Amino acid sequence: MAGKRKNNPAGSTNSYRGDVLRVLGALKVATADQIQRIGAPHLTFRHADKETPSKQKQARTASHTGALSDMRKHGLSENGGSTETGDTLRNLTTKGLEAASYELRRPVTEMGSTARGAGSSGASHPMAVNETVIAMLRPKPNMAKLAVDRRMSRPPPRPPSTHRTGSARSPRTGPRYRCPPPARGTRPARAAPRPTSS
Repeated sequence: MAGKRKNNPAGSTNSYRGDVLRVLGALKVATADQIQRIGAPHLTFRHADKETPSKQKQARTASHTGALSDMRKHGLSENGGSTETGDTLRNLTTKGLEAASYELRRPVTEMGSTARGAGSSGASHPMAVNETVIAMLRPKPNMAKLAVDRRMSRPPPRPPSTHRTGSARSPRTGPRYRCPPPARGTRPARAAPRPTSS
């Protein structure tokens, strides 16, 4: 473990570094927030209980921010300016594009060039393109990854079903009327005895 920490001081994992390579290999420039929403959308649900939106964002992007930090140490990624809202823009270096080609299973010649300098003016157009891509992808979170968080491990509540309650809208069961329970201390009334034929 000590060797891994020495190589990756931010403690990132192969999975999160792979997310960064795949997203930046395709989009060229993105924020940690955009990388997280595409690569690990389940983190949005895991950290939904934080007090403020800024703390939620910081918690859910921490893993990918650490991966970006470790990749910057190895010369795979770099900071490329900031957006109009102050988020740091990230892009891959030439070495990073080569690593991304393995992740995306594409030839290096098809990877294009680095997006160096794209953030000098806030990269408003690339950010709009990224948000459109995210909206079209609608990444589906793997809810099984939330099982480690006990508060989120319960399945979502089922929507109410008219067939179970037997409401007037349910043609199969019809309306159900519940009688109030008997008062405490009383015994249920006995049925009248049947007349016997003699």
